[in-house]
Amino acid sequence: MENFVVSARKYRPADFKSVVGQQHITTTLQNAIKNNHLAQAFLFCGPRGVGKTTCARILAKTINCENLTKDYEACGTCDSCVSFQNNASFNIYELDAASNNSVDDIRNLVEQVRYAPQKGQYKVYIIDEVHMLSTQAFNAFLKTLEEPPKYAIFILATTEKHKIIPTILSRCQIFDFNRIQIKHIADHLQYIAEKESVDYEEEALRLIATKADGALRDALSIFDLIVTYSAGKKVTYQETIANLNILDYDYYFRVVDALVAEDISSVLLIFDEILKKGFDGHNFIVGLSEHFRDLLVVKDEATIDLLQVSDSAKERYLQQTQQASLSFLISALNLANQCDIHYRTSKNQRLHVELALMKMAKLPHAFRIATLADELKKKG
Repeated sequence: MENFVVSARKYRPADFKSVVGQQHITTTLQNAIKNNHLAQAFLFCGPRGVGKTTCARILAKTINCENLTKDYEACGTCDSCVSFQNNASFNIYELDAASNNSVDDIRNLVEQVRYAPQKGQYKVYIIDEVHMLSTQAFNAFLKTLEEPPKYAIFILATTEKHKIIPTILSRCQIFDFNRIQIKHIADHLQYIAEKESVDYEEEALRLIATKADGALRDALSIFDLIVTYSAGKKVTYQETIANLNILDYDYYFRVVDALVAEDISSVLLIFDEILKKGFDGHNFIVGLSEHFRDLLVVKDEATIDLLQVSDSAKERYLQQTQQASLSFLISALNLANQCDIHYRTSKNQRLHVELALMKMAKLPHAFRIATLADELKKKG
């Protein structure tokens, strides 16, 4: 039986051009290689799953490649590249600072730095989760980091830059990795689905990308989970929301339609249906706030690009935003936000959400009375 390889490993980028959503980093690194302006110490920082360790490995592989391409990418075929791909390179050392954080671990590393590479131009030391090093280990590392041999390059990676002492930061060239945008993650998932011959719904991939919160590795893990969950090789919207326990946005459209129609009974019945399905009232009100925000974004053509959903969903938002006035959306969003803030401290949380919904349903009536009062004042 063939061993299953998770997508995060199987489709791990092997060169700069295949890195997703970090072009500002990859372009700078390629230019540094091209112009021979390589720093001797790099600090890659940013949230989890955005490509810090991957970029460190690609950089290490590229600077030791014997036949660089015109784009300053590793060739993948020379002895150095092949040994790197087989995890047999003697020029690249990876240290996990989470489990090797003592002074002795760093002393061993510093001892290794003294020896020049037998083959190749550079010895590269990748230290992952570097913020986990003890203060004594940091201090033991300082001198080597400040004046390393010309063949040594250090790449430090961390999710918590604020925990690294300033003396280390001042000796490194710092690269800040961004959270990856939903569109870039969805496009990458689409590419993998096509490669793996997986049938997919665009809306489902968007949902996975949104749930991943900017981390591509998380998105790939969720994608593998949904493919495994489905009977065949497919990723559908309904199966995705069922597996991830996400409330279908169709409920939010129904709730807002009922609120605009001032139909309190329907709103309360829809909320009851949501609770019976096992969803939390707090998650519902947070989701409703996001829905009001999306409707506000669609109101103006200048901000419509901020809505990151599929074209079919965008049509529904455009239709609903025509029914709801700007005043209603802003006031309803404010009520939903207040409900969210006070939810945890409420003694009767269901009633707390229901009261907020009833107030929202009475907003159109309040606006009509206010408009009528203004008109009477003008006449008077």
